Amino acid sequence: MSAEKCLFPGSFDPVTNGHMDIIRRAARIFDTVYVGILYNPDKQGCFPAEKRVEMMKKACEGIENVKVIAHTGLLAELTKKMDIPVVVKGVRGVRDLESETDMAHINHHLNPDMDTFFLPASPGLGEVSSSMVRQLAQFGADISDYVPKQVLPDVLAAFVNNK
Repeated sequence: MSAEKCLFPGSFDPVTNGHMDIIRRAARIFDTVYVGILYNPDKQGCFPAEKRVEMMKKACEGIENVKVIAHTGLLAELTKKMDIPVVVKGVRGVRDLESETDMAHINHHLNPDMDTFFLPASPGLGEVSSSMVRQLAQFGADISDYVPKQVLPDVLAAFVNNK
């Protein structure tokens, strides 16, 4: 069964195979998946928003019902503005679920027409995070198992001169 549309938000700094797993699974459920590159003031970014949008578009090539957008405001404001009733959040474990549940309650308070849909990480992808990828890349480790092949050169290029 397919629903209308959803938003999968995140900083995606950089996009990982874990993110792509959630995007592909959401794309099987919803007619349109908006991947929202959002600004998180609590996270220090590595890639500027424009680069993250570019990398996400590369990673999502071939998934016809995915659209990549950027937003600097509150998630609840974006869902109201775009009339998106469902936010999809990937969860890697209990800690993610607890913090995402708290955020879902706040977002629902800000936009009562919005619900949050949790998708657990697929087996083997629960340990993958953007911060882990950045740290591995910074020390020159092989990150090819953790990021989509389309963006691997972009990610490596950001760290090649920083060793």
